[in-house]
Amino acid sequence: MKKWLGIAAVLIVLLGAGLFFMQGEPEKTASSNSDSETAAPEKPDYVRELAESMTLEEKVGQMFLACVSNSTISREDIASYGLGGYLFFSDFFETRTPESVTSDLASYQEAASVPMLMAVDEEGGSVVRISKYSAYRPQPFASPQEVYAQSGFEGLRRDAEEKSEFLLSMGINVNLAPVCDLTSDQNAFIYPRTLGENAKKTSRYVREVVSAMNQKKIGSALKHFPGYGGNADTHTGIATDTRRYQDFVSRDFLPFEAGIEAGAPCVLVSHNIVTAMDESKPASLSENVHQILREELGFDGVILTDDLAMEGVQGYSGEENIAVSAIQAGNDLLCTSRYTEQIPAVVQAVRDGKISEKQITDSALRVLRWKEKLGLFEEKE
Repeated sequence: MKKWLGIAAVLIVLLGAGLFFMQGEPEKTASSNSDSETAAPEKPDYVRELAESMTLEEKVGQMFLACVSNSTISREDIASYGLGGYLFFSDFFETRTPESVTSDLASYQEAASVPMLMAVDEEGGSVVRISKYSAYRPQPFASPQEVYAQSGFEGLRRDAEEKSEFLLSMGINVNLAPVCDLTSDQNAFIYPRTLGENAKKTSRYVREVVSAMNQKKIGSALKHFPGYGGNADTHTGIATDTRRYQDFVSRDFLPFEAGIEAGAPCVLVSHNIVTAMDESKPASLSENVHQILREELGFDGVILTDDLAMEGVQGYSGEENIAVSAIQAGNDLLCTSRYTEQIPAVVQAVRDGKISEKQITDSALRVLRWKEKLGLFEEKE
């Protein structure tokens, strides 16, 4: 952060010097005066300056959202690896109080030279990392299906606002939600986590949630692109989806498109193998799937992998480190617990010419832009 502030200070000095010399120039003509009035001075881009001033190692570090437990949290790693953020699970909250969580997260931010993303999965219903414990909330957050049944779309928006305030009060700035998946199969792994409605209603739900979270200045993530459907759980094995591409275009993509239009900053990509898009690789490792997300859906924010430790993605990176394969596919942010070996592997891949440094810079910049939108640089000053 000192580096970021230093860049800002230099730019302010340069800008001030420029204004001094401009003021010293005599007025020339009415035409030139008019031109100067219409041409607004270019605003310094501090975040781009930060990204471009970082070392390769620092930029790569920003691309890692480290999955941590009580036994793996390390303030030393925050500083030495320059991690982009932490993803916390239930065990972290089970042994703490809201006050100690707030204190600990503040200490992690203090150890970071660049503000960190502090993320959880607090979807409601079957996935609640924090509110399942009565020390934090009398009742766990209800599932989207339950909220919708009781109070419709307005209730879903209020629920998103309440969750956001709950998380922000402890220093958590990202909730990996909403779930955009569609399925009518009540026995499907993903069904309890979905809205349980059609594409049109799910799209409206996603818009409401993303809009509410943006207003509260907490990060959201649309998941699990390109859509689970009724497929198996990739936490425990391989899932292959043989549906036609047109089925995704006319149905599964719609909630993601709605979220993107509402301003979602992040899309999480699943480990499903979708044969209509890539016959041999999980979506998270498929360059074509990422190209579809960028070009067909027009998404220009942060693309995040699902957890790279999940069974559904193991064995698909060949001889490469899986983190290298994930970046080659087009991911900006990697969800992983093995960052101590994967960050050096990515750095080496860049030096070997397997990944361009420009791609690394672009991805780090997307992550930093997200942090800027969340106001994290303002908090760090």
